[in-house]
Amino acid sequence: MSFIHKIPPDEADDRLRALYARVVDPETGRLDSILWVHGLHPAGLEAHFSLYTAVMRGTPTFRKVDREMVALVVSAVNECRY
Repeated sequence: MSFIHKIPPDEADDRLRALYARVVDPETGRLDSILWVHGLHPAGLEAHFSLYTAVMRGTPTFRKVDREMVALVVSAVNECRY
């Protein structure tokens, strides 16, 4: 849970609403909190999502489950709580 103000999709302007629609999780239909907090700075949201997409989808020979495991280990080492 973030302590940063988030702009809900129904309160977003047209540009941000369209951006939210692009970054929504295709499997759950939800907007991940780590992306949602960037709503106050749409350019930051676009940059974050571009980086995430490159890292998590840019290596098709590396299985998604393996990429997720690397992300989990890095988060644990860095003591991330999300």
